Amino acid sequence: MNRLIRILLLPLCLVLVSGAGITRPASWSDEQKADLDKVSAYLNAVQTMTGSFVQIGPDGSVAQGRFFISKPGKMRFDYNPPSPTMVVSNGLSITVYNTQLKTQDSYPLSSTPLNLLLSNRLKLASNKDVVGIERQDGQIIVHARSNDRRATGNITIVFSGPDPELKQWTIVDGQGLPTTVTLRDVQTGTPVPLSLFGLKDKG
Repeated sequence: MNRLIRILLLPLCLVLVSGAGITRPASWSDEQKADLDKVSAYLNAVQTMTGSFVQIGPDGSVAQGRFFISKPGKMRFDYNPPSPTMVVSNGLSITVYNTQLKTQDSYPLSSTPLNLLLSNRLKLASNKDVVGIERQDGQIIVHARSNDRRATGNITIVFSGPDPELKQWTIVDGQGLPTTVTLRDVQTGTPVPLSLFGLKDKG
């Protein structure tokens, strides 16, 4: 799976890279479990989500675009020009398109942690890949690792409070290089055409 998918897709699932020095506690405190349950309930309740994103790379480079999510299983990230990249999940597979070169690479959705986010039955408190949760400045911050032994690094995911809303994630890869993705103008519950995911709209 290429770097773009690791940066963009895996973080959304709260299950990424096994971070050095991050150890899951033997048990969650009552407050931690309550926050994990609150975040899980929020993610499970979201059926559609749209908005824009800003991605800052390790070298300070900035990429922007728009995203669309429709559960179960469907997601699309469009990068603004000059980037030719578009990432689409149609519920079965995830495809990375290069609209300039007219190339595409596909991966089964079921083989990626994205499958968890796009389901309606996420339970973070019992997910072995979630290794920490804390509150800072009124925000809920989740730390996670991957069950993919081929990857190294760690991820921090930020939810704004007091009612959690997905706001930002930062990945630090095996070389210690951070990439941050921030969501903006997020709306939930809005209609999202199935045609955005290469599917035929109902009706």
